[in-house]
Amino acid sequence: MLTNPRADRVKSVRALSRRSVRSRTGEFLAEGPQAVREAVRFAPDDVRDVYVTPEAAERHTDIVDAARARRLWVHEVTPEVLAAMCDADHPQGLAAVCRWAGPDLDAALAALPPDAIVCVLTNVRDPGNAGTVIRGADAAGADLVVVSDASVDVRSPKVVRSTVGSLWHLPVVTDVPIPTILEALRARGIRLLAADGSGQTLLPDADLQGAHAWVMGNEAWGLAPEVREACDEVIRVPIHGHAESLNLAMAATLCLYASAEARHRQR
Repeated sequence: MLTNPRADRVKSVRALSRRSVRSRTGEFLAEGPQAVREAVRFAPDDVRDVYVTPEAAERHTDIVDAARARRLWVHEVTPEVLAAMCDADHPQGLAAVCRWAGPDLDAALAALPPDAIVCVLTNVRDPGNAGTVIRGADAAGADLVVVSDASVDVRSPKVVRSTVGSLWHLPVVTDVPIPTILEALRARGIRLLAADGSGQTLLPDADLQGAHAWVMGNEAWGLAPEVREACDEVIRVPIHGHAESLNLAMAATLCLYASAEARHRQR
């Protein structure tokens, strides 16, 4: 059992909270039972080490047994050691060091179905919003999420926690310049739908048949004008009450579910 919160191993895990370290090592930390469970279940080859407190090992025998069955390194640690490793205030007794093995954009696009639903995050800086959009895309059955190089690092602890395991459920492409993303989607015949409050088309009236990508902007100022103009259509979610606007993650989820409903009706 690891008992020393100041040990070099503990410091190296904690260092993964820094983007520079994640970029250099290609590793990141998944915190909490749900994230670790989904990493072990869906991407065991990308899990380097699992850390668990004795209490959590008894409470989450399914996760520990699955990790050991896949011959992953499982280390028992004290609660103090786990707290020193993690960014979260309450990691709930479990964490895993994972490798990032996301697909490149061309490979991900080549694997899309003819009626693909894609979500593009252009300048999303808030970790909670980014993670929640990925979770919403997963729930809606989207086929791909693409995160630009101008957005938050999806491997940051707060983003990973916000996805609640969805990071391992669908392809997530990262660190691509926005013009490259839009050009690649257009070359594949995927319509670009800008989600923006300036749109003339309301979401219930939008044509969501066939392959299309929702292009989402920044939480505070929305889509950049050049990005909005590069899209085929600008669509807004109608607001029937007195709210000034919708949270990015909420608007994205509504758009993605509208796409999912249109696809299910067509199929």
